[in-house]
Parts: sequence; C-alpha cells; structure tokens
Amino acid sequence: MSTQTDTLLLDFPTHPLWTNVFVESHAKVVVPLRWSRVQVWGQISLMYGGTLSFGLVNYPFSEFELIAEELLMSDSMVKVYGALRLSVKVLLMWNSKLQIDGGQDPVVGSSLLEGSNLVALREGSVISSNSNLGVHGQGLLKLYGLGDIIKAQRLFLSLFYNIHIGTGSTLQAPLKDSSKMELITNLLCESPTCPEELIHPSEDCNVNATLSFTVQICRVEDIVVDGLVKGSVIHFHLARTVTINPGGLVTSSELGCRRGMGKGLISSNGAGGGGGHGGKGGPGFFNGHLTEGGEEYGNADLPCELGSGGGNSTSGGTTTGGGLIVMGSMEHPLSRLEIFGSMRADGESSKSIMESQNVDVMGGSGGGSGGSLLFFLQTLTLGNNSLLSSSGGHGGQPGGGGGGGGRVHFDWFNIATGDEYVPMAAVNGTILTRGGTGIDDGHDGKDGTLTGKECPKGLFGVFCEECPIGTYKDVNGSSEALCIPCPPEELPHRAAYTFVRGGVTKPSCPYECISDKYHMPHCYTPLEDLIYALGGPWLFGLLLSGLLVLLALVLSVARMKFVGTDEFSGPTPTPHESQIDHSFPFLESLNEVLETNRTEESQSHVHRLYFMGSNTFNQPWHLPHSPPDEITELVYADAFIKFVDEINSLAAYQWWEGSVYSILSLFAYPFAWSWQQWCRKKKFQQLREFVRSEYDHACLRSCRSRALYEGLKVAATPDLMVAYVDFFLGGDEKRPDLPPRLQQRFPMCIIFGGAGSYMAPYTLHSDNLLTSLMGQVVPATIWYRLVAGLNAQLRTVRQGRLHSTLMPVITWLGTHANYGLSLQGVQVDLAWFQPTASGYYQLGLVVNSVDEVAHTTPVSEFSNTISIEQLRTNDVCSYRQYVPCLGNSQYTHLSSTDRRINGAIINSFTLRCLKNQKDVLFPLSFVLRNTRPVGHQDLVGLIISILLLGDFSLMLLTLLQFYSISLGAFLVVLLILPLALLSPLPAGINALFSHGPRRSAGLARVYALWNVTSVVNV
Repeated sequence: MSTQTDTLLLDFPTHPLWTNVFVESHAKVVVPLRWSRVQVWGQISLMYGGTLSFGLVNYPFSEFELIAEELLMSDSMVKVYGALRLSVKVLLMWNSKLQIDGGQDPVVGSSLLEGSNLVALREGSVISSNSNLGVHGQGLLKLYGLGDIIKAQRLFLSLFYNIHIGTGSTLQAPLKDSSKMELITNLLCESPTCPEELIHPSEDCNVNATLSFTVQICRVEDIVVDGLVKGSVIHFHLARTVTINPGGLVTSSELGCRRGMGKGLISSNGAGGGGGHGGKGGPGFFNGHLTEGGEEYGNADLPCELGSGGGNSTSGGTTTGGGLIVMGSMEHPLSRLEIFGSMRADGESSKSIMESQNVDVMGGSGGGSGGSLLFFLQTLTLGNNSLLSSSGGHGGQPGGGGGGGGRVHFDWFNIATGDEYVPMAAVNGTILTRGGTGIDDGHDGKDGTLTGKECPKGLFGVFCEECPIGTYKDVNGSSEALCIPCPPEELPHRAAYTFVRGGVTKPSCPYECISDKYHMPHCYTPLEDLIYALGGPWLFGLLLSGLLVLLALVLSVARMKFVGTDEFSGPTPTPHESQIDHSFPFLESLNEVLETNRTEESQSHVHRLYFMGSNTFNQPWHLPHSPPDEITELVYADAFIKFVDEINSLAAYQWWEGSVYSILSLFAYPFAWSWQQWCRKKKFQQLREFVRSEYDHACLRSCRSRALYEGLKVAATPDLMVAYVDFFLGGDEKRPDLPPRLQQRFPMCIIFGGAGSYMAPYTLHSDNLLTSLMGQVVPATIWYRLVAGLNAQLRTVRQGRLHSTLMPVITWLGTHANYGLSLQGVQVDLAWFQPTASGYYQLGLVVNSVDEVAHTTPVSEFSNTISIEQLRTNDVCSYRQYVPCLGNSQYTHLSSTDRRINGAIINSFTLRCLKNQKDVLFPLSFVLRNTRPVGHQDLVGLIISILLLGDFSLMLLTLLQFYSISLGAFLVVLLILPLALLSPLPAGINALFSHGPRRSAGLARVYALWNVTSVVNV
C-alpha cells in the first residue's frame, strides 16, 4: 500500500499480508481501532513528513502491535496513544520521532520495541515514552550523534550484542518533568534496606515495572558510552565490558530523594542544613539560627541508597540528592569497566535551585547529599582525566549548609592471591566523595566514604593492591594499618625486601641480597661464609691465630736454617782480660759493641773532624771552613778551605730529592723514610769515594799522604746521620809529639748518632779506632759496658721532650758511668756540639780527665753578666761561653772546656737551656720507651713471623672482602692504597731474613712503621 494523503485504516488484511507500506509526502495514516495489529510482509517506510498514528488522543488505553521486516523512518513520525509492541528486524530512524503516550492510567502496559538486527537513530531522532519502555534486540543499538534520544519513565535495554551511545546522544529515565519521578524514587528514599533486585537482580531482563531501576541495560556484551546516560537508578547487568570514553557521562546526579533518610533540616527563619548520606550534612546558619544537617545512613560496604535532599520540602526551595548507579551484580560482575569520561551521582546544589525556581525563602537551602556508586567488577580502568564522583551539593545563599558526600564501593569478584594475583584496578583518574561547600556562615558537608571489598591476606586498600614492600598482612581486611612492617631483625645486612606478587602473608618477608656478590640466606661475602662456617668470628679468630702461630714456628725454623746461627752464637771471643760477666743486667746485649773489638793500628791517627748537620734534605752534612787547632800544622789552610768547599758541595742535596721526600711523606711515610735512607747512603758513598780516590789530598802537608791517598778517611755511623773525617799522619812529618796520646786530646768529643726518633734513636757508635783510643786509659770491659748501658739509656730519649728524657741519662752517667771511669782518671759528660744557624745541634759525650774537671768555677761569677731574658731567648746555651741557670749554688765546668768543644756541657742546671725540636712525623712516641730484646733473636724472629703472617692474612682477607663487595671497591683498594696493604709483607720478609743484629733492628723498625701505616689505612 502506498499513500500520499490522509488515510484511515480500520482493518489490515492478514491473508495475504501487504508486502510494503509507504507513507510519504506529509501523508497521515491513522489506525484508530483499539488493540489493532498491523503486520506487513516487507517494510514500512515513512518518509518526507509522513505520519503513522495509532489510537485516539483522548483514549490512550489501547495496545497496538506493529510487525514488519523493516521500519524505515526519514523526517517522519509515529504516534502511539497507549502501548506499542513493535517487532522488526531493522529499525532505522533519520530525523524522525517515535512518540508513545501511555496517558496516566497504570493499567496501560509497557511498550516494547524489538529490533532483532539493528536499531539506529541518526540526525536528531527521538524515541520517547511517558511510561515504561523496553528496547530489545540481538544485534546493534546505536545512537549516532547530537539529538538522538531514547527516553522514558523507565527504560530497559537488553539482549543486544552491542550498544553504542554516540557523542551528543542520550538515554534517559525517568523524564525530568514527569510527576511520576518522585513516585519511582520514593520507593527507595524511605527504606533502610537494599531492594533485593539491586543486589541479586533477575536474569530474564524483561520489562518489569515493579523493579527499582529507572534505566537498566541487561545482557549486552559490550556497551560504549560517548554521550549521556541519565537516570535515577541506573543498572548495567550481565554485561561483559562497559566503556565510557572521554566526553561520555553516566549520571544520576540530582535525581535522588527530595527528602530521604538524611534530609537536612530547616527552621522557619533560618537557612537549611545540607542532606546527609555517606557524610553528615553541613549545618546551615542564618540570622543567628543554626540548623543541623542530615545524618549519615546506609552501609559503607554495600551502599544502595539514594542521596537525600536539603532545605524544606514545603517551601519549593529544597534540593535533591544524588541517585544510584550499580554496575554488575554479586553473581554476575562486569568483566571490565573502562572509564575515560565521567560517572557521577552528585547531590543538587541550592544555587541551581535558585536559578531554576523563583522562590523566596528566609535562608538558603542546604545542598543535597551525594548518591551511591556500587561496582561489582573484575577489572577497572580509570584513565587520565576520568572522574568518579558522589559529592554533596553546595548550600544556597544566605547561610545554606553543604550536602554530605555520598558513597562509592568496589566489590571485587574472585580476588586472586599469591602468584595468580593480577592488579584489578589501574587508577589514573579522580574519585570524589567530598562534602558540599556551605555558603556564608553555613558549614561544609562531611566527606563521604570510599570503600572496597575486604581484601585477602597480603592485599590492602580499596583496590586490593599488594602491601608495600617491607610489610606483610596475615589477616583479611582493607585497612592500610593491617600491613605490618616486617621484623627488621630478620633482614640481614646488605639485603633488601623484594616485591612479591600477591603480597606477603607471613612475618618472614622475602628478601634478596643487594648484589650478586653476596650469598643467600645471610647475604654474606665468601669470606664471611667461611668465618661463620667455622663457628663465627671468635672461633675463626682463634683458629686463625693458632694457625698463624704454627706457621710462624715453621717460618722461624726455616729462617734459622736459611740465615744460620752464626750471628746468634754469642759475643765474639775476647782476650782473657776482657771476659765479660754475663750476669750484668744490661737492657741491650753486648753483641752490638763486642763486634768492634778488633785490633786496629791507631798510632797514626791525629784528629776526628765531625760533619755538622744530620744528613737530611734541610740539614745536609757540611764541614766548617776553619781547620781546628789539632790539624793546623798538618794542612794547608787555603787548600783545606777548597777541600771543604768541594766536600760541602758534594754533600748537598738536589731540590727534587727533598720534593720526592715531601710527596712520599704525605702518601706513604715508610717509603719516604726508605727514600731518605737511600739518599743518605748514596751521599755517604759519594763522599767516601771522593776522598778515597778522586780527591788528591792536596790540603795535606805530608807528601807521602798526598801520594798514597792515605791521610784522610771518611766514615759514618750505621744510621748515616753522623759522619766524620779522620786525619792520619803520613809518616814523613818527623814530629815526635804526633800523634797525641789520649790525654793530650782531652777534652775529646764523641757525637751520638741518630735523631731521637723512633726510626733513629740516639746511639753511641764505638768503632774500632775509637775503641783502640779509649783502650789507652780505659779497659775494654769498662768501655763496652759504658757503651751498652748508655745506648740503653739513649733509646728512651725523644727529641720533642729533651728536658724530661735527658735527665735519666745525666743521672746514669753520674751514678754508673763516671763511678767506674773515675778510677781510671777519666770522666764523661753529656754535651751539645756544633750548633747551626737554623738552631740544629748535635748531642754527644765529652771525655775529659778527672784532674781537668776538678777545677771548677762558682756560678755566681757569671750571674752578673747574664740576664734571665738572655736565657729565654737563646735556643741553646751559647757555645762561646757557658750560661748557667741562675739561683743555684752548685758549681759547673770551666767555660774553657765549652769553648774547646765548640758547644757546652749539659747538666741538670743547663738542661733547661736546650730547645725542644718538635718532629711532626714522630709516630707513636711512647714506643720509644720500649727496649729491643737483642740477645733473644729467636723470640724476636717468632714475633716478626707472627706479625708477617698476620699482615699477609690481613692483606688477602681485605682484598677478598672488597672483591666480594664490588669489583670497583677491589680496584680502589688495590690501586689507591697498594702501599698500605702490600708493602708490609716484603718489609717483614726483609727484616726476618736479614743478616746481622744491627741491620735486623733497623729493618724491623721499618717493618713496624709499615704495620702502623697498614692499620691506619685499613
């Protein structure tokens, strides 16, 4: 049938059916009969303003049925007065309207539209019903764009494979201007319990007017919202995925209760309080009156209530709370909810009420409270800029209170635990349940609640995430306080807690070592594994000490076998008259001095001239240019001066040698000491070789001495700090008074070697020539005892504390040395010699006859000419005259002796005149008070062996420990501090296997210094 005019159809043929019905060109077709059925074999097409009308306007009580293959509408309209049953395969609407007017009679049934394959609305098409409307299908329901709307008092969409709400299109129920909206919401506003259909809805998805929903989308695979879905109670049920894209909105804002269980109060002349729900409504305050807001209600762990209004329901100025949105159900949760747009159930603000209604109230109305968002989900994605909101509305002016926040709850389905756990939520958006703002003096509403299902062990929070690393949770619950910190005593050093999928459920939190260098379970290095495998540090230390002692014994035996026992066999045989009483309590073995007891011809020796200076880089050796009186008749003065110039030039050091010493002193002082000793040895060898073979002895008067190069000899003490030149007769002088006897040499000076430091203590070196000379008046036994005892005393003298450490030496000389020597007519005194411009001076002995010493002069003879200020300003007492200490009645030596020795005698009175010279490199000064147990070489060798093996063990264990930490640390220790770790070993071996007591003692000091450096660096 085709018509382009107004047509009245009272009956439709059923046999045969019409193939197609076309209503075009503003034609109108009216089917006025009640309970009519229109069935077409093909399509029904309404185009170009065509209208198809069912029923009568004044009697909208009929039910009409329209069946066709397709219903195509373009710029046309279908009007139904009553209820409509539409069954087509394809429903296409283009700028068209399908209006269903069910009237106000509840007897009229719900309308049902079924488009089995496709339902599509485009270009502002609208399907509307003022009653219940169901839209079913098996294919696609799509609202393409702006103005495309499906709205009804209750709206049910079901059985589609896919529903797509395009940008600008709308699904809405109930109708905002409908008087039936409150009838629908009131069913939920006063009930304190959740309707069963909200938690356990039916699975048949039929249109049911008794249900609480206003919008339900049921049994749809995929739902995509780019536009607006709006309703008081919205339910997405038996859906697989729901996606709300940017710009899309699912809302029940301002569609809740006008009153409700948390309604805000209002006084006759005051502002209204905000509605309460998840949070208490804010009190209103106006004209001195405070009006309380609504109370909290509902269950935070299963919210299914609508928000309550604020203000006075009889004044027309009340607000409405937020509605309810339920996604899924307990039995059938959504597989995936993706929100990139917004989902809101906010309460109404009083401002919007005042804008839309011209009401006159004394005070402002309170804001409506937020509604409920209830999610039954498996996974959730909140994208950037997405929003979930159930906030309270703002109060109105003046003094309206803010609405309380609503409730948001996530009920997760089948939360996996342990290794099967996967995060259920990816939240990058915003979730709001805040209270509304009070206006003027009105108070803000309290925030609502955001909760989640009770999480199993190991998980916490709204989204059941793993507890933070380093905590565990062994009970069910969602509070973060249930994540308890792991016991710190169970976490090894060098370990860190690790992430565990599904969280940690036991106090024994898993951890891993911070580096692969450490070994589980205790994160020990290989060295520490070895230590604890052997019983711990104490037992390991005991075992290692025992092993070191055992190996030291073996090493000592090997040393004795390698070095031999000749150097330990005791003192060198001496003549019968020189036998020594070995019971004499010496602090030092006589081996050091008896080795010089070899006969040497001394008949030709004339004089010993000592070098000034200590053979250091700042105090090099040098000779005075003026020849002493003892050799003035043996040398030519001018030639002697040239000789002294050559000697002094050769003895001076280059600038770079001192620079190397300074640099080494900063980084490795033992190397600096070894460098200085090597330079000293080299300088001495150069001087000795120069005098022996290079110098022509031109300063000597003896022709024979000049010819044979025998008149001069250079020697030095073993520590290479004191050198001297011995002058000998050539044999052709024909002087009967030469060489002088020992008594003719008095006072005779003997300068100490050393510098009063740990590495170079003061020592009296008695060489063969000196021993032979002293043997003229002193028996060898007494002289040997003197040298040995004096060296034992000098070992405690420290350069920085001469005032206190020289006094025992002076006392010992008076009580022990001079007591035996006086019987031989000889006396020795401590003295200082040869001061330099820099304040350096040398210490030694003055040997004099007892008769010479007997002539003394009172102190008072000098006290008139020397002031106390002069005593304070002199570094040492002037070597030209003796300067005593005032206020004493004792007597001192003659000043003539002082002038002859180029120095001064040191006694208890003059000791205070000496200036202490501090040495910044003086290490461990208290060690000076020890003694060398020479004579117990086996014990010393054992001790050095133990220290040597200890050094070697320390070196290996340290390198192993740092290598276990990291390769970088190993290289730093090996490259930056190699001296402190590696050098003690060769130094100890050198000291252990050295020949000779004197050489062993010096090398042992170097080894001890390396040990100190090694300990400091490690």
